Amino acid sequence: MSARAPATAAPAIYVASPLGFFAAGRHYLEAVLLPTVRHAGFDALDPWDHPGDPIGAALAVDHPEERRTRLSAANAAVAARNVQLIRDADGVLAVLDGSDVDSGVAAEIGFAAALSTPVVGVRTDWRTSGDNEAATVNLQVEWFLESTGGTICSTVEDAMA
Repeated sequence: MSARAPATAAPAIYVASPLGFFAAGRHYLEAVLLPTVRHAGFDALDPWDHPGDPIGAALAVDHPEERRTRLSAANAAVAARNVQLIRDADGVLAVLDGSDVDSGVAAEIGFAAALSTPVVGVRTDWRTSGDNEAATVNLQVEWFLESTGGTICSTVEDAMA
């Protein structure tokens, strides 16, 4: 099953970020990032917008063994859906903020690069995060991103351009 709309639709951009893990991040994702992507004329593929919230539902189970079983299934379902969304995307916008690039975002960048899907990073965080002064973020993440023709921008608006 493909998440993509017909070819006449706006280009689809997978939004890779750790922003769904915390309230302030969810607010930024929903109030700023996704609207900016859509305003720029793209269809935002948001991995945090998962029907039924399978991980949340599994976490609500009280019995530890059952919770673990349900979490395992939920993890697999979420990961498979994210893979399909990346496969369906025309490009990836990767949020690179934090003291280090989120491991899930790094994996999504690598997967997109392996598919030759263009990746653009946005890093609004002013802290130093690269392996050395020539790298904005982890050198391998940066190389994967640049290998797709992408770059790292300091604003979402620049990334959309």
